Amino acid sequence: MKKPEVLIVGAGIAGPALAYWLSQNGYRPTVVEHARQLRSGGSAIVVKGPAIPVAERMGILPQLRGLATRNRSLTLLDPGGRRILQLPLTSDKAPTVEVTRADLSEVLHRSAQTQAEFLFDDTVTALDQDEGGVDVTFRRSAPRRFDLVVGADGMHSTVRRLVFGPERQFASDLGLYGATVPLEPDAIEDPTEMTMLTVPNRMLVLHPSRTTPLAIFTFRAAQPAPHDRKNIALHKQTVADAYADVRWRAPELVAAFLDHPAPFFDPLTTVRMPSWSRGRVVLLGDAAAATALLGDGSSMAMAGAYALAEELTAHPGDHARAFAAYESRLRREVGPRQRRVGLLSRLMVPRTRPGLAVRNAVGRAVGRTNRIASREAANR
Repeated sequence: MKKPEVLIVGAGIAGPALAYWLSQNGYRPTVVEHARQLRSGGSAIVVKGPAIPVAERMGILPQLRGLATRNRSLTLLDPGGRRILQLPLTSDKAPTVEVTRADLSEVLHRSAQTQAEFLFDDTVTALDQDEGGVDVTFRRSAPRRFDLVVGADGMHSTVRRLVFGPERQFASDLGLYGATVPLEPDAIEDPTEMTMLTVPNRMLVLHPSRTTPLAIFTFRAAQPAPHDRKNIALHKQTVADAYADVRWRAPELVAAFLDHPAPFFDPLTTVRMPSWSRGRVVLLGDAAAATALLGDGSSMAMAGAYALAEELTAHPGDHARAFAAYESRLRREVGPRQRRVGLLSRLMVPRTRPGLAVRNAVGRAVGRTNRIASREAANR
């Protein structure tokens, strides 16, 4: 019996994870990625919650723990750069592992590459579906026909645009920008400490990552400009303007951003869609339901990949029923996260000094709670 063929667009986190699970359950997955290779670097992400049992079932959790960042604490600074408090970032009650996004992508790719076809430096340009399958036109490869197509190609999904419509129909702007730039290893003194400075409307984080520290800028622009993803000069000017009067190490870190040939820059948005599937095409991960700021997009992508593969296996030959069951499962996880993202954005990047004082008071309360819990655990 011929194995169903599934095209997965995107080789970040969701794509390789889905390819692995589909190949384990009788499907022939092909993953297409517009980049020439797996991307290096990238921000640290936390594998947590529903992604932990998925990683355990894949047998990759020991690898991830071996690649974990050494980050163990978060230090908050006042606007002048003085320490306010330090919060531990590890807890025995919440098993998590922090890795770079690139390391997680590489581990997932290695798990899937012997059982799935990977096409790099290519992407889809047209999708034409009927009752029996989907005819796919690629930018480079010859046209092919697949039984199903999965858009796992992130916030700015090409599959979503081709099948569901323009991004502006589904993306909600939080009014914040996010930008990152890699730094030299000697940019940090303590590889176990993440440092955060916040002033009204702007946050600046120095993250040790694993081998390459990162400067992370999260801010509201005084005069937001129409976003152009390819206008690097505009991105640099926007960051420079936003942090012009910020103290501590801001001038040094902004200079690193300006000197880098291609730093990361993007508005922070969420994606909300009335349905994640249309015919034989379904969306996965950020393409379906991006949630900025919460830091669990990669975990939700892994959980979503497992759920989608499981539902397709449970409903052989009935993709519509499988897609509906997968969406129902994941919306229970995604919905509450998206509902609290607005509150989180105001808490993380307060607009005013009183708001900043409230944020710091919350941090102190969390710190006290964590210290008490640690002492109780040590005494048991």
